[in-house]
Amino acid sequence: MPRSARSNPLALAVLACLYERPMHPYEVAQTLRSRAKHESIRLNYGSLYGVVELLEKRGFIRARETVREGRRPERTVYEITEEGARELDDWLSELIATPVKEYLQFEAALSLLPVLPPHVAVSVLAERATALELKLAQMRSALQLAASSGLPRLFELEAEYVESLTVAELEFVRRLVKDIESGELEGLEMWRGWFTGDGDMAWHPEPPAG
Repeated sequence: MPRSARSNPLALAVLACLYERPMHPYEVAQTLRSRAKHESIRLNYGSLYGVVELLEKRGFIRARETVREGRRPERTVYEITEEGARELDDWLSELIATPVKEYLQFEAALSLLPVLPPHVAVSVLAERATALELKLAQMRSALQLAASSGLPRLFELEAEYVESLTVAELEFVRRLVKDIESGELEGLEMWRGWFTGDGDMAWHPEPPAG
């Protein structure tokens, strides 16, 4: 698959499931949910069937058989092809080895933070810190539960990674709030000067030349 087409992690997850064994799409979805992979990969049934159709069209999977269980509708069981197994290996290796630019919503918000008056920015940043603290507590509780149930660390690596990112983000937010409140943030006086007494932005700042 061309790199430009490697944009949907759900397709990668479908290949991984079918690499394990042949499944029908509903079984793929149930397998991902039972393993909590929907916490890391956006999953809905409508997009799943579209992904399956695309993978079949590209020759990465093929229909193996059609089965019927009781009164349920017929379901097509798919299996991965040799080409699909190679694509799975190449795509996953590329994702792990090569950092890519990801456009995070919080990053976008920080780039536009001066639109808010400093005191408002402090307030909403503090709200975020509280939300991150709660999220972190829940994540750590889930990780402890998984460990106590005997689940090997290998199957919780994505949760461990997200925990590390959350810790780093929380530290950043707390430090930013402190720097604004203490007056240590460089450019703070200029930021304050952009607003009139009623909290409206008096003018739109231009980026520094050069």
